[in-house]
Amino acid sequence: MTKTLIKGNHAIVRGALLGGATHFFGYPITPASEIAHGAADLFTRSGRTFLQAESETSAINMIYGAAAAGARVMTASSGPGVSLMLEGISYLAGSELPAVIVDVQRAGPGLGNIWPEQTDYNMCCKGGGHGAFRNIVLAPASGQEMTDFAYKAFDLADKWRMTVIILSDAYIGQMMEPVGFPSEVKHGQRKDWAVYGDAESRENLLTSIIMNQKGLSEFNEKLQAKYRRVEAEIVDWEEIQTEDSDYLLVAFGITSRIAATAVRMLREEGIKVGLFRPRTLWPFPSARLAELGESVKSIGVAELNDGMMADDVDLAVKGKCPVDRFNWFGGYVPSAEELVEKVKEAFNG
Repeated sequence: MTKTLIKGNHAIVRGALLGGATHFFGYPITPASEIAHGAADLFTRSGRTFLQAESETSAINMIYGAAAAGARVMTASSGPGVSLMLEGISYLAGSELPAVIVDVQRAGPGLGNIWPEQTDYNMCCKGGGHGAFRNIVLAPASGQEMTDFAYKAFDLADKWRMTVIILSDAYIGQMMEPVGFPSEVKHGQRKDWAVYGDAESRENLLTSIIMNQKGLSEFNEKLQAKYRRVEAEIVDWEEIQTEDSDYLLVAFGITSRIAATAVRMLREEGIKVGLFRPRTLWPFPSARLAELGESVKSIGVAELNDGMMADDVDLAVKGKCPVDRFNWFGGYVPSAEELVEKVKEAFNG
């Protein structure tokens, strides 16, 4: 496969187009703006639809309308913008509409700054708005995965009638790497539930309001049953040198790249450390982590937040081994050497 040296934010646009995206609605925000810039160019040149909305709130409601009409639709933003979309994301879930949202995380809270953080974890993985619903959350760790995850995200969204969030970060989005692109271009199929404005779809109704208590309760039970099927089918992760590990690092996104280097450095010193990297943050690979928790002395979770994923690791291992937390804030990205020192201090303590 021929590879192209390309920025992660640009790669995701190409992956989305190859994956069958038809519409992009968004509003620029650093460090995700290149996605909107790229979509403005490539979507229009490909005969697709690009529209810059007047705000993130408008963009997510445009997504609702286009998704209801059967489009394969996406947007891209960062934490402050995704926060403004939360009501719309809840409405998407309430109407079971498929959409793809790219969140290139920056540091917060508030305006924060434009450097990488992973503090949107809870917002994206624990719902993303009011109501008891879930989003499928994919966590790319490279430009190649930005492409690959965008390529498959629309199929996932359509199959499950859910929002798929590609939870990236400023480092992955801005980093340039060699990326290979799939040769097959996907195309969405006609959706029997969508509203196309023709006779065939005339009787279809898409709404999130169910005033009858019993009816809304039954709808929520149906959603939860669907989420259980998603958990059983699409959970995904990567393991590096876990077979003989005494200790285990858990990380996602850019932090997992740093952790992979730290594992190699620690192994060179004779310390048996492995890496577990969730590719899906929801569904979270709890079952496999529970198995690993029975075979290692300790787990360390490295992330650019206050331990949000570590909470899920704690729940997964259920006290079978200690879980240490290695956290950084403010857009600061640690070196592999810094992580090695934290690991040595924790695992030797």
